Amino acid sequence: MTVDAKKNVLFVDDEPNVTQGLKRMLRPMRNEWEMSFALSGAEALEIMAKTHIDVIVSDMRMPGMDGAQLLGIVQERYPNTIRIVLSGQSSKEAILRAVGAAHQYLAKPCDAETVKQTVSRAFMLRDIVTGDRLQGIAAKMQTLPALPETYSELIEEMQADEPSLPFISRLIKKDVAMTAKILQVVNSAYFGIRRKITSPDDAVRYLGLENISALVLAANVFGQMDKKISVPGFSMAGLWSHSGEVGRVAQMILKAENKPKQDVDDVLTAGLLHDCGKLVFAANMPEKYADVIKAAKETGRLADQLEREELGASHAEMGAYLLGIWGLPDAIVEAVAFHHNPSDFPHQGCTSLTAVHIADCLFHNKDGATVDGTYLAKTGLSERLTVWQDLAQQNQGG
Repeated sequence: MTVDAKKNVLFVDDEPNVTQGLKRMLRPMRNEWEMSFALSGAEALEIMAKTHIDVIVSDMRMPGMDGAQLLGIVQERYPNTIRIVLSGQSSKEAILRAVGAAHQYLAKPCDAETVKQTVSRAFMLRDIVTGDRLQGIAAKMQTLPALPETYSELIEEMQADEPSLPFISRLIKKDVAMTAKILQVVNSAYFGIRRKITSPDDAVRYLGLENISALVLAANVFGQMDKKISVPGFSMAGLWSHSGEVGRVAQMILKAENKPKQDVDDVLTAGLLHDCGKLVFAANMPEKYADVIKAAKETGRLADQLEREELGASHAEMGAYLLGIWGLPDAIVEAVAFHHNPSDFPHQGCTSLTAVHIADCLFHNKDGATVDGTYLAKTGLSERLTVWQDLAQQNQGG
């Protein structure tokens, strides 16, 4: 197989007029992308056998091999390829099948700008995590490992005679993996929501009991991974406890800064998900990740530095890459990616990134010793640190 330096995008649709329309619509991108077009799943796989494809965008309803089947094969054979569904009206059953195989779902009719932004964002995210192996691990993951007890509670509630939507929402918010997955699903264009959803509560309310039931029981989107997560020095329950606290403190910080409700919703979710990359490492590289945890404790070095050296990326970068290709909002992805090194991100005042960084640092060092002082100085927020420390102490006291 030949691998070209140019970015390769493959569009698949069995209607020739659609593929011709895509060619015309995306003509301005021909200097940045090498675009291929296929009229069937079989033709698409022939192209992929000869040419490295970075992103595949497939229709859902096609004769012979539909989009879900095609993307499922791509997921197995070419795990590094980012998979996007671009489709019109499809049955709920077909969409539920695509939830596992596709990273994102765009609805027809779809304008050129939306397609360009979605594909371009996928390419941009590749700069966060380099290396085929790590990209392949993230691209192949359909779900993150959930806490077994929380997952069991969710299944039990869904099978009850009268499931409670508020209780289901509380369960999902209790788990990093479930929060990430439900936000991926609700932000797919299939559900027709015009704005990005960042709150698990809003996601559950928009999806409703019927869709949640189908996702949990039929599509098994929150299903347990094949193997139990067992990494010395790593606790899924401890991760959730820490993430929940960071989310709460980060939310308190933005409320204290009189930020809009949307920002406050964003930051709670960003806090809940900021360490989700640790779940990726624990699930896929348990022995190497255990060595990193041990080395960090024995040497006192920062875990994210050791992760880059030993694993190829930090948990922040790995988590941001996964959430990004799942289509979660930029504010959340940015906060996850840079929560250890906010100075590497363009300064924009007090944002979700600021709040998650501060909350995480205050959790680990209550005196704020690990806070990025250069970042606070550049954003003009240094004097606010003592206020935020007080808020963190209030949270711990409550």
